[in-house]
Amino acid sequence: MAVAFAVVLPFAFRGNPSGHDFEFHVNSWMEVLSQWKQGIVYPRWAALAHSAYGEARFIFYPPASWMLGAALGALLPWKAVPAVYVWVVLTLSGWSMFVLARRWLNRRDAIFAAALYAANPYYIVIVYWRSAFAELLAGALLPLLLLFVLQLEERGRRAIISLALLIAAAWLTNAPSAVMVNYSVALLVVVVGITRRSPRILFYGGAAVLLGAALAAFYIFPAAYEEKWVNISQVLAAGVRPQDNFLFTTINDADHNRFNLLVCLVATAEIVVLAVATFFSRRWHRLSPIWWTLVAWAAAATLLMFSLTAPAWDHLLKLRFVQLPWRWLLCLNVVFGLLVTMAFRRWRTRLLVCVVLLAVVALAWQRVQPPWWDTAADINEMLDNQQEGTGYEGVDEYVPADADASETKQDARPVTVEDGTRAQIQVQQWDPELKVFTANLREPGKLLLRLFNYPAWKVQINGRVASTETQEVTGQMAIPVDAGENHVEIRFVRTWDRTWGGVISGLTVMLILALALFSRKRLAFSSRQ
Repeated sequence: MAVAFAVVLPFAFRGNPSGHDFEFHVNSWMEVLSQWKQGIVYPRWAALAHSAYGEARFIFYPPASWMLGAALGALLPWKAVPAVYVWVVLTLSGWSMFVLARRWLNRRDAIFAAALYAANPYYIVIVYWRSAFAELLAGALLPLLLLFVLQLEERGRRAIISLALLIAAAWLTNAPSAVMVNYSVALLVVVVGITRRSPRILFYGGAAVLLGAALAAFYIFPAAYEEKWVNISQVLAAGVRPQDNFLFTTINDADHNRFNLLVCLVATAEIVVLAVATFFSRRWHRLSPIWWTLVAWAAAATLLMFSLTAPAWDHLLKLRFVQLPWRWLLCLNVVFGLLVTMAFRRWRTRLLVCVVLLAVVALAWQRVQPPWWDTAADINEMLDNQQEGTGYEGVDEYVPADADASETKQDARPVTVEDGTRAQIQVQQWDPELKVFTANLREPGKLLLRLFNYPAWKVQINGRVASTETQEVTGQMAIPVDAGENHVEIRFVRTWDRTWGGVISGLTVMLILALALFSRKRLAFSSRQ
């Protein structure tokens, strides 16, 4: 907790570091809290994105981070929420590393490993330059991932449930990190199975992966099915593709290259220190099979950050959706925290390592790319834009297919007539998932809404289901109406994929509860014998 506080201490003097994803996350937190106040427990449609034309953000972006951010926003001033969020997540990361390290290290060494992990250089990059709050939260899961994989042989089928719950949590936290988690499980169970000569661990690991995905099906299934309804290909646009973000890669974008250099400096420092720590900790392979597991995970994470693994990024299932190869630093740092603690037993050496790493970060801060900062006034402006209905900038990948947000009019009224025909329009309700208005026209026409068309929107006119059209170029919803008074209701309904995703998750919860109950009874019976 103290180390996490030290990481966020500069927030008190400079404001909030406004990294690449800062506005995306804070706007999401603000909108989720607003929808909670309107009775929408699980938001799906980000109504204020793209200057209030909306986007299906909350269908595709996992819920854990935006729910935590919104919950903190309900308790604290918005200017304080990012700092408290970071502090909470770094504290959770340190706790999970302590739980892992305590199995092999004494209490003082485990605390050092936890502190080192909670303030590792890549976390500093995330906090001050990237503001990738969901990815940061996923990092808190990774030490427990290794712990639960190592427990597969000791606890057998009982450990499957723990690992499945963690994999589900990864899916519900950050999709790129979930992909890394699944590939990490595959690697770790193979290494543990070989080192412990236990093929059944492969079965246990596979079962945990399937159960974890089924638990998170209420998110995964709609996100996978509804990809064709949005411009999801923009996730891999130029600049955020794997081939543009290997270590020491440059493209025709000075800002991109400057940030990539910053990450390269941090990654190189960590890899060099980790290599030295691996050498000095090699005696551990005689004491515990964990050493080989750590080395294999670190080697894989390191290689995947370099362009020589480009064929793997092209052909391995969904790996390209990790986008940024240096994201594997998230996994590398679990190994980093443990092996540095194991290798360097003297506190003076540990202090030297920390000083060197901080010096690298400070060099990048001063010479390569200083962080950007937002003040309380900047955050208040974001909140005002939401409360006034002005909205905020969305992201291209969640825009409905065939829509171009850049072509929309930011000062458009909620409802207009396409050809400019005069009409009496009265808006009774314009909520995120329900729009109600009346339109009185002298002749048949077409209503144009300040709303992107999306298949989940269902329209009723005078109590009857009506069809909609999509405006060319802008992608706005257009509704043909007859002359006279038209009472229009537009609802964001539950589509079949969301229903079945919820059913799968519900059935999986019941299955896991039954398995847990059966295992407990079996254990109790064995103890009586």
